[in-house]
Amino acid sequence: MEPITTIEIKDNAFARQFETTTAEGLITVEYSFQERKIFLTKINSPEEFKNEEFIDNLIKTILDNAIEQRLKVVPTYPRIVQFFKKNPSYKELLPPGIRI
Repeated sequence: MEPITTIEIKDNAFARQFETTTAEGLITVEYSFQERKIFLTKINSPEEFKNEEFIDNLIKTILDNAIEQRLKVVPTYPRIVQFFKKNPSYKELLPPGIRI
């Protein structure tokens, strides 16, 4: 198993997405803000990109950033909901009334 490496993420506020680049190409996580909540709405990756561990690490990096900014997180994309189910320690980021 490879060690977890820090993922460089750019917050492209104009496009409302977090971006990172891999050998296969650009990976983005689309978001929107409402009050003190960030809605994670979609993950886009090249068709040939199959590294699920990298996606998990990308989501963790985004959620750690949300913790630092004291934001609540609303996962609306199935892959991100699945991450929350597998990692219950992040459920504290969910706003009141959101159950996964």
